[in-house]
Amino acid sequence: MNQDQVKELLVSLNGDVPEFTVVFSGKESKRVDGLYKPETQEILIHNKNFTDDNALIYTAIHEFAHHVHFSSHPEEVVRRAHTNRFWDVFHGLLKMAEEKGLYRNVFEEEEAFRRLTERIRADYLSQNGKLMKEFGKLLIEALDLCREKHAVFEDYVERILGMTRGSAKSIMKVYALDVDEDLGFENMKVVAAIKDPSERQEASESFKEGKTPPQVRQQMKEKRPEPEPTMGRLEAQKRRIEKNIANLQEKLEDVERQLLNMEVQG
Repeated sequence: MNQDQVKELLVSLNGDVPEFTVVFSGKESKRVDGLYKPETQEILIHNKNFTDDNALIYTAIHEFAHHVHFSSHPEEVVRRAHTNRFWDVFHGLLKMAEEKGLYRNVFEEEEAFRRLTERIRADYLSQNGKLMKEFGKLLIEALDLCREKHAVFEDYVERILGMTRGSAKSIMKVYALDVDEDLGFENMKVVAAIKDPSERQEASESFKEGKTPPQVRQQMKEKRPEPEPTMGRLEAQKRRIEKNIANLQEKLEDVERQLLNMEVQG
């Protein structure tokens, strides 16, 4: 694939973004496969790193996700590039590319990966979830015993079991809320941390549908009510809009110059 074909592929996944460029460096890099330059809205790909188009496309989609993220939430990108929102965007673009036949998911297509995934899910993720729920039941028994004996449960957790209070609380919650153990313990903790029962159920179903942890976290975050506008938030939003307008104005002026040159040459 050449850089024009890569850009065409990316635009087919999301064309509702500011103009951007795709540049092949023509080099090999041991540090990174690609990067995104927000100041120039340029996706740089070290194309000599790749021996097949599928791996190159994966990197291109990753860097394009940075462009999509930056275009919609530049103030967030300044603080941290790889947020839950970024991974939500990236995983969504990957899924769309798979559905359109533009990217091949090796984890689903290769038989060796499928067998390994089935084994990990059945023998480890699910079993670990079941084990941690049983552990949560025992910790609740320990809490009841501490109350009966007028002992401090947190002291028991930290000094006797050598655990943190936060870990014990998470383990107890997945049991108390009867979170589906097939999700695996890490995803069970995400679900258990959600207060609203209907939202917990929604998050659990999202995991079962194949959503990733960052996608589920971002999904739940977007359900929270927007904070009341403050002077600081409004000023940050104003700066973001002004920057987007300036970028678009610069692009418009460049297009107008190109059109003028074509008219003169014609």
